[in-house]
Amino acid sequence: MKGKISKEVQVPVPASDLWAVYGTLELIRLIKELLPEILRDFEIVVGDGGVGTVLKLTFPPESPVTDYSEKFTKVDNEKRIKVTEVVEGGYLEVGFSLYRVTYEITEKSEHSSVIITIEYELDDAFADNASLVSIKPLEVIAKTIGKYLKEKKADHANV
Repeated sequence: MKGKISKEVQVPVPASDLWAVYGTLELIRLIKELLPEILRDFEIVVGDGGVGTVLKLTFPPESPVTDYSEKFTKVDNEKRIKVTEVVEGGYLEVGFSLYRVTYEITEKSEHSSVIITIEYELDDAFADNASLVSIKPLEVIAKTIGKYLKEKKADHANV
């Protein structure tokens, strides 16, 4: 069974500012800091934020999936696209053979948007686990990062 869900989230900052976070390891640091209810901890297993970087993510106990490692399979600074795939644990332990998230940052005048796409492949015997796939946490992350960047910019403007 294959599936794909996508969502565009409007963010009140320029695409360049948003990509400065999404295109780097700053994203994971800010998620842990600003949204501990989504991400409890992380470890950089290998890499510096570019292609091949592997992160081990630790989620709160109430999370729908267990901890997992993800690998950055694409980081395109020109097109502002980042792709990650689960490579160990989490979704792979409950019947998924693929769990891929793509973030695409697009310019919308002085604002931008994050187009989030989740693609997955799931063994038919585990079809019920498709309900574990949710774009909602990634939408919350995008809105929170946008708000954080907007406030940070406003603080600097007032200095």
